[in-house]
Amino acid sequence: MLQKLSNLLDSDTLKVLKKEKSLLAFSAGVDSTALFFLLLEENIKFDIAIVDYGKRESSKDELLYAKFLAEKYHKKCFDTKVVLDDSSFEQKARDARYDFFEKCIKENGYKNLITAHQLNDRVEWFLMQFTKGAGCVELLGFEACEKRDNYSLIRPLINTSKEKLLGYLIENGIKYFEDASNRDKKYTRNRFRHNFSNELLKEYEKGITKSFEYLEIDKKRLFNLQVIKQIKKLYILKNSGNESENLRAIDKIIKRLGIIISAKQRNEIASQKDIVIAHKISVSLGDEKIYIAPYCNVTLDKKFKEQCRRLKIPPKIRAYLWIEGINPKEM
Repeated sequence: MLQKLSNLLDSDTLKVLKKEKSLLAFSAGVDSTALFFLLLEENIKFDIAIVDYGKRESSKDELLYAKFLAEKYHKKCFDTKVVLDDSSFEQKARDARYDFFEKCIKENGYKNLITAHQLNDRVEWFLMQFTKGAGCVELLGFEACEKRDNYSLIRPLINTSKEKLLGYLIENGIKYFEDASNRDKKYTRNRFRHNFSNELLKEYEKGITKSFEYLEIDKKRLFNLQVIKQIKKLYILKNSGNESENLRAIDKIIKRLGIIISAKQRNEIASQKDIVIAHKISVSLGDEKIYIAPYCNVTLDKKFKEQCRRLKIPPKIRAYLWIEGINPKEM
């Protein structure tokens, strides 16, 4: 019998997870291993998915451990191997990881993706954004429950410190793996983790957790996403007339579509007004409306193209309407 530690999982996310079957992003590290067993304790229905980048000697053992846990506890285990070069490795790895998770979700009908982001990750993100220059929405990039296009991203551990998760594993004699790359300070996130966020949490965990609670309340008061219309993956937002508010709204929708935009890309959106992000998402800012849709490159029927022109539908959005069979008059 596991020695359960109280209040390790966010109560609001548990209510969501108990309704539908979910996919857990698993790595065999401290966080995801602890979360695996905590979800078992709560009788949450879930399967697991793991990505092997082949960068560590232990990666094969981690995959074997994931399969062992899945078989023992009657879970499906989805796995894939991804080979990436070292340039911009973190971003490429993240993109590959989420592409795989979303493929599993789409093919198997999961409603939620559960990730093991915890309080240390949250503080680390906050400090990194704070040093770059950011507002309330950017500082609080981690949310317990975040709506994506075809699923919800759930983070049940964002108010739980790594120290508590490690204590849970040790107390229950649960096996886990250490990722040696987490100690490599050539990565910016690791420098923040070891020099700042972990040290802050050792002394001020209670106050920091409370501050995040208050800040989330303030964010909800400050930021109201105004979606005028959604048709499939096309979003039409109200142009607030405020550049910062517009960029935050755009950022939110693009994130739903599976892309995390950089500060450089936000600046490009603000200056160009009509742009394609990462060769995947079209964004067009009009005087009254903002249009966001998956980027498509096809030759349009002349009558359809003329109809879109008369209705003042931005050029970069038209191809998505054509491919999806959306009547421009619905806009």
